[in-house]
Amino acid sequence: MRQGSNGGSAAFRIRAAGGVLLVAHLALVAWLTLRPLDVPWVSAANLRPFASIRADLALGPEAAARNIGKGLLLLAPLGVLLPMTRGSLAVSPLLSLLRTVAAGALLSLAIELLQTGVPGQVVDVDSLLLNTVGVALAHVAVVPAARALLRRRTETRHQATLHREEAAQGRTPTIPRVGIAP
Repeated sequence: MRQGSNGGSAAFRIRAAGGVLLVAHLALVAWLTLRPLDVPWVSAANLRPFASIRADLALGPEAAARNIGKGLLLLAPLGVLLPMTRGSLAVSPLLSLLRTVAAGALLSLAIELLQTGVPGQVVDVDSLLLNTVGVALAHVAVVPAARALLRRRTETRHQATLHREEAAQGRTPTIPRVGIAP
């Protein structure tokens, strides 16, 4: 029985595409967050949770949506790309969510720590929180549905392969039973 001839190459292509997209996204994030900014004045670092979110909300709904949305969307693609590079359909949904959110939080923390040495960039604990929530939301919104779709597709292909193999072998002949004489 040929196992995984199409399934293995499809999984490899998905992992490879996920890896390429992950590297491209991380390069974009690094360029956006770690480039020096030429600004005349920089606010102090925010180490109080929800302080800058409250300040954004005080600016009005449009400014709050824009600033909070930027924080949520910056690392949100990691919620999909990290499980995509792993490529396992058999992993527990909760374990996948925990691993992805932890990796997103650690990456966000690394960005915030690296920003301490970049001129014009300010450390903000709320961006760490928003980035992590963005990763979690993207994962919950996309990954379970995508995995269910891929599982159904794999199951359908497996059943079709079994059906083709049974048809190629033909029916097994039955031998009539002959009674044994005393």
